Amino acid sequence: MRNRAVAPPRYLWPVLCTALAITMVGAVGIGRYAVPFDRVVAILAENILPITASWSATEATVVEIVRGPRILIAVLVGAGLSVAGAALQGTFRNPLVGPQIIGVSSGASFGGALALLLTDSNLALTLLAFIFGLVAMVIVFVMSRVAGRSPILMLVLSGIITGAFFTALVSLIKFVADPEDRLPAIVFWLMGSFAAASYEKLLWLAVPVAGGMLVLYLMRWHINVLSLGDEEATAMGLEVNRTRWIVILCVAAITSAVVAAAGVVGWVGLVIPHLARMIVGPDHKVLLPAAALFGAIYLLFIDGLARSMTSTEIPLGILTAIVGAPFFAWLLRRTHAAGWGRD
Repeated sequence: MRNRAVAPPRYLWPVLCTALAITMVGAVGIGRYAVPFDRVVAILAENILPITASWSATEATVVEIVRGPRILIAVLVGAGLSVAGAALQGTFRNPLVGPQIIGVSSGASFGGALALLLTDSNLALTLLAFIFGLVAMVIVFVMSRVAGRSPILMLVLSGIITGAFFTALVSLIKFVADPEDRLPAIVFWLMGSFAAASYEKLLWLAVPVAGGMLVLYLMRWHINVLSLGDEEATAMGLEVNRTRWIVILCVAAITSAVVAAAGVVGWVGLVIPHLARMIVGPDHKVLLPAAALFGAIYLLFIDGLARSMTSTEIPLGILTAIVGAPFFAWLLRRTHAAGWGRD
């Protein structure tokens, strides 16, 4: 690999944590019913400090009930997808890998769409999204192996093929779905949105996403070793296949939970880890938490744009694709010219 260690500035963590806190508070006040920044702070602080109310009951409801769970879900989704993308890129030694590029999101989308077609159960939605997200990743992993390795071109092509296959299956589901009942729900859900956020959905999301991120962070040394290559990892005593499968399962759990809760929120797991790596370097001890913070801030910003740019809310998948697709094109060209590592 050609990564060079980069020592993050000492002030990076305080700056990122402060930026995240300010962005969260600011995001709560953004929307068709705007709440001033100082009132948002006062409403939130009132839960722990004896403050005389200087806000309306409507403002309190908007902050704590309507937008509170939405902001927390946006933070979890941004952090989870970014950590999943960073772990995948290290495991596969490839900066072009992400939950969407390698077909996980497409597989999870098919599972979720199938669940929406057949049932109204949130449990079925989560389980089918997880199962088909894992199936898609396994297909890509098997297809991309050439002589025991996964070259960049084969990995990208395998992801394109797998994604196209599951996208076709999703289209089939939309074709057979009831246009008066199931189809609108499937279409809206697939475009990605936090509009239906609730504390119950936050709980459903928090367990697999927080659990997956925790396991990946505990495996940070193993991912560092995997990023050196299979031969080096084996020589250092690492069980490569088992470690890689644990990473795959964690990524599938995070991605499927995100898809189940918010639909398809693409490109976050590709764009943010690479930006974080450019700032803090390839050591996953630093890279994973940095990617989580960057991802949370980024998705809060995107969600704020989605709620404020027009009179109607823009689906998240549209905005993240507008930002992510040009970046991916630049990254592909840059990687072809220099390479994150030579295959």
